Amino acid sequence: MISYFWTSSSTYYYYLKRVNKTEVDSEIKQEIISIYEKHKGRYGYRRITIELQKRLKINHKKVKRIMNELGLKGIQPREKYKSFKGELNKKIPNHLLEEKEEKGYKTGKLGQNFKTSKPNQKWTTDVTEFKVKDKKTYLSPIRDMHTGYIIVRKLSKSPNFKMVEDMLDEALAKFDNLEGLIFHSDQGWPYQMPQYQKKLKDRGIIQSMSRKGNCLDNSIMETFFAQLKNEIYYGKEYKSIDELEQKINEYIDYYNNERIILRLKMSPAEYWKRCNMDQYKEMN
Repeated sequence: MISYFWTSSSTYYYYLKRVNKTEVDSEIKQEIISIYEKHKGRYGYRRITIELQKRLKINHKKVKRIMNELGLKGIQPREKYKSFKGELNKKIPNHLLEEKEEKGYKTGKLGQNFKTSKPNQKWTTDVTEFKVKDKKTYLSPIRDMHTGYIIVRKLSKSPNFKMVEDMLDEALAKFDNLEGLIFHSDQGWPYQMPQYQKKLKDRGIIQSMSRKGNCLDNSIMETFFAQLKNEIYYGKEYKSIDELEQKINEYIDYYNNERIILRLKMSPAEYWKRCNMDQYKEMN
């Protein structure tokens, strides 16, 4: 039978392999499209590869090639956030700085130290602004540096202290022991309020502040704000500020529980659960 249709068995199996490969590629394309649409274009080839590798043997190069063929591209960063600032802080140091080393020698230059070994060692916070027509809303979250998990978030129509204070109170109520936690922020005026600082001191939390004009000192939070705005805010139209606030809350739930962080290869909630089951139960 083989010789009737094909000049040789090798030719037959060559074409059979090509047909099978085409069918497999077609299935992979559908999987990629499905993941891309599920995450509303927020996933690039790296995150889609991680999703696919849960059930397929595939590398990132092939995923990237197929996505290019399909014209699929993850949402790209556009610009950094802007937060409201306070007066120059002269009392609270930056506890996230360490002297850089090159070839085992101290350089005399300072760099950011975001390293952690478990959840609740270092937190970061900030405030960012959103606008719909002539209305504004402000988002104030706390992010755990080890897992990336957004522990709490508050939204307010004005950048007032109550928003920040309520955020802090809710976060502190989630955990029994936060002794030694480093809590970092920029030099915004809410973080310099005596009652805010007292709440931290009473729980044994070490307050840390960025150096003036150095956005890299709080890049952990900047990165989150950039992702959030690129994926649900820039280029999108909302009928009202309330609609946008609802979308922000939905996105943060999605971010915590579904969105893969590349360095972890899983969502923040999955990683927190793996690190510390007891504390994960406290949070939910």
